[in-house]
Amino acid sequence: MAAKMDFPFLGKDELLAVFYLFGKDYEVIGESEVNAASDLAKRAVEQVARDIRVYITMPQKMDARFTRENYTKRSLQIVVDSGGGRQPDVDRRVVGDPIILSDCFAQHVAYYRQNFFFELFPPLKAEQLPPALENKLEGRMLLLGFNVKNMQSLPFKSSLHAFFEWMLKV
Repeated sequence: MAAKMDFPFLGKDELLAVFYLFGKDYEVIGESEVNAASDLAKRAVEQVARDIRVYITMPQKMDARFTRENYTKRSLQIVVDSGGGRQPDVDRRVVGDPIILSDCFAQHVAYYRQNFFFELFPPLKAEQLPPALENKLEGRMLLLGFNVKNMQSLPFKSSLHAFFEWMLKV
C-alpha cells in the first residue's frame, strides 16, 4: 500500500497459495458448524473466481493505483471496525485480511492467466497434524487454494503437507 512494490508481486512461475482457517479460536464441531464453514468456503471460492473473471475482462482494475486505493479503503474499514484498537493489532488484521489476500491471489491468477484450484479439508484430527501444530489446528477446517491446475501440479506430496511446512516456519 505504500507503493514500494509494483504489481505483480510474484513472477509467473512462482507458486502462490491462499488459505482460510475456519473455527477461529474454537473447533468446528457438529454437522451444522461443518455445513456453515463449508458454505462459507464455497462462497469464498466463488468470489475469487468472480474476481478473476473481472480482472481478466477489465485489466485496468489491476492498475497499481486502483489496487492501492482498494486496499487502503479496506484497511480503513478494519481500523474503524477495530474501534480504535492498538496499532500492532490493527496492522496484524490488515496483513492477514482475507479480503485483501483473496484479491491479491485473484489478481495474480488473472494477470498470468493461470489455472487454480481449491481444496477444503474437514475438521483436522490430531493424528493428521504435526505435533507442533495440534494446538493451532486441531478441530479446525482448512481451505487451501493454489495457482496451479490441480493437486498433481504441485511440487509437494500433498497440499496439506505444503501448508504444514509453511505453518511450522512462521
